[in-house]
Amino acid sequence: MPNREGKPEGNYLARHAEVPVRTALADTRIAALVGPRQSGKTTLARRIAERDGRPFVTLDDDQFRRFAQDDPVGFMRTRQTAVIDEIQRAPDLILALKKAVDEDPRPGRFLITGSAELFKGATSPDSLAGRVETIELLPFSQAELARGDPPTFVERAFTGDFAAAHTASEHAGPTVDLVERVVAGGYPEALSRPTSIRRQTWLRGYARALAERDATELTTIGKPTEMVRLTDHMAVVASELVNMSKLGSRLGVDGKTVDRWMSLLEHMFLIRRIPAWHRSGLKRLVKAPKLMFLDSGLLAALRRTGVADVARDRQRLGPLLECFVHAELAKAVALCEEPTAISHYRDKDRIEVDLVLTRSPGEVVGIEIKASATARPEDFRGLRRLQEAVGDDFRCGIVLHDGDRVESVAPQLFAMPVEVLWSR
Repeated sequence: MPNREGKPEGNYLARHAEVPVRTALADTRIAALVGPRQSGKTTLARRIAERDGRPFVTLDDDQFRRFAQDDPVGFMRTRQTAVIDEIQRAPDLILALKKAVDEDPRPGRFLITGSAELFKGATSPDSLAGRVETIELLPFSQAELARGDPPTFVERAFTGDFAAAHTASEHAGPTVDLVERVVAGGYPEALSRPTSIRRQTWLRGYARALAERDATELTTIGKPTEMVRLTDHMAVVASELVNMSKLGSRLGVDGKTVDRWMSLLEHMFLIRRIPAWHRSGLKRLVKAPKLMFLDSGLLAALRRTGVADVARDRQRLGPLLECFVHAELAKAVALCEEPTAISHYRDKDRIEVDLVLTRSPGEVVGIEIKASATARPEDFRGLRRLQEAVGDDFRCGIVLHDGDRVESVAPQLFAMPVEVLWSR
């Protein structure tokens, strides 16, 4: 568990992504570990390199980066196997990597890491289709901070069976530290800071560096300070529907420019636009995506919100908690063998469900998030509407709250504490 300041204890916290990385290396030529800067990719990659006896090269090193940029084929020529860190800093190296694994297609030759979505957009000159498996590493999950096993919440949600959790809740105790967890977030470097003030200072500096420096490495931006302003404006409207025209008017640019900039920040794992859930034949559904930050601690720092601020005004917790839950689900979904999509539901009557999980061939789970200590009957309104819309494909609807009891309130409808996301 993190201590009261959110600092992990001990020298190393195991990452759940290590298992899928090693699985990929066993049968795939290249494994790609991607995620935001400072999420722990380099630490995990070094650990795997040391255990496997692989050479480790980081392109954050000026000498290695210049070599990779100036002579990518020569850079790869003498490397039979390696861990190459931050490969997005020399994109042309990916073509040389492709050539190397085509000439020698043994599995597990290379582990690469990147602080951008390497094979989407214009980051990479080639998709490496059939040669690479991508594993996402976001900041620490709550299960990792607790030194626990990978969470089972998503799988249990699709079975709709929370009987065991209902029994266990009789002695589970209240989630007294939920606000601290939400405000702390999961970035390892931030959690290492001794106080919440120092943590938020680091997070604001981190966000500014991403917007001003890292973004300009990936594409040409006329005024990097505009990216900083966009990040600040996005923090204000986090967990709301995206309105690019409104954001653009605040920045003095058009909606297409905002869309392009937001796509860049998505590639850098700062934000994510959650698509609207839809189904063929259903009308009156809102199609706008919802904006989420991928770390609630970063969002709290940008909004200047600490634990004491939430104590004075509980409404300030709502957007932070929604981003926190989304991030926990995104980390869990990344570990699922069954592809699972995250969306949101909203119709023209303004009835909504905060998050919707879907799996082929149409299975649906609805999740509503409340910052209160209990769930009220009206909190299930959106879940009931979603249940009616999908019929037999509805697996369950869950209201997550800041309480301590798991309750079955109706067939396929549950109320339970947020901590069920990571507790077993």
